[in-house]
Amino acid sequence: MRAGDLLRRLDSRLLPPLAAALTRLAHGRVRMRVLTATALLSVSAVLLTAVWTAGRGEAPGDVTVGDVVRVGVTDGESIPQYVRSSRSELATLAEDRETYALVTLSAYLAPERLKPILGGISVSQVFGRVPLPDTQTQIVRIPALRVPDDVTAGMAVVADRKDAEATEYRQMSRQLTGDSPRERELRQVYDSGADVASAEAEAYRDGCSCVYAAVVRATPPALDRVFERPEVRAVDAAPEVRRLDRAVFLPPLPEQRDIVHPPAETVLPPKPPASETPAQPAESPSASPAEPSPEPSVEPSPSASSAAPEDPTPTPSGAATTTPSAQ
Repeated sequence: MRAGDLLRRLDSRLLPPLAAALTRLAHGRVRMRVLTATALLSVSAVLLTAVWTAGRGEAPGDVTVGDVVRVGVTDGESIPQYVRSSRSELATLAEDRETYALVTLSAYLAPERLKPILGGISVSQVFGRVPLPDTQTQIVRIPALRVPDDVTAGMAVVADRKDAEATEYRQMSRQLTGDSPRERELRQVYDSGADVASAEAEAYRDGCSCVYAAVVRATPPALDRVFERPEVRAVDAAPEVRRLDRAVFLPPLPEQRDIVHPPAETVLPPKPPASETPAQPAESPSASPAEPSPEPSVEPSPSASSAAPEDPTPTPSGAATTTPSAQ
């Protein structure tokens, strides 16, 4: 029981009888003696409660709650400067202490190409998107403790959801039976959304070259070795990250070279009716190169436990852990 609770309980038990007694007492010495005794009793109760509470040594609350750490780049920042500063920061870290880091790749890679780069270090999750030409696809965050197995399994989950999404778009398109300009426009938008979702599903099911970043944990010397790989663009060490569910990771896309810019003006269809609930709340925190938006994450294969992420936010197409990407 905390000190405040104990004092309130003492007040509720002591004060009413004392007040009743005072009202019955006459003026004079008796009343003064009662008041003096009441004051001494109250002071003694406060002192005893303070000593008792201090002796218990109650554990403090979680100091990390409410602190969200952002790692990566945001709209308007220079990517070359980001690469240089991440390299400099990595050189200043103590060599014997593991730290979380955001590894950004210079190109989209297939799952099997990740093992030579990330093998030997602890991986928490990867980021990917299907790089369709002239199309604003969606960013996907996949928990992946085993590379490449969990990445492949996570892609299969995304593919199933994309297939369901495409089916919903087509159903919504068929429901528009009128011939007004507005309904023709909506049918075109829904049909386009179905085509994009189907293309994404096919790509993920085939194990596409879609992964462009990963969250890892390793010592600075191990991260240095990752940095030296030709496929790696930057390794942003983040010793300030203590909990993945209180972190937002913002890796730049491979096609972004100079300044991070917001997503292109692309007309996306409205979100179809929800067909599933998010697998888990993220931080993930999550991953838009231009605007942070934590999302739910894709469940990996049953044999792997997923990393905690980042608070769900619905996306235009309702895919798991998805955020509109920048062009």
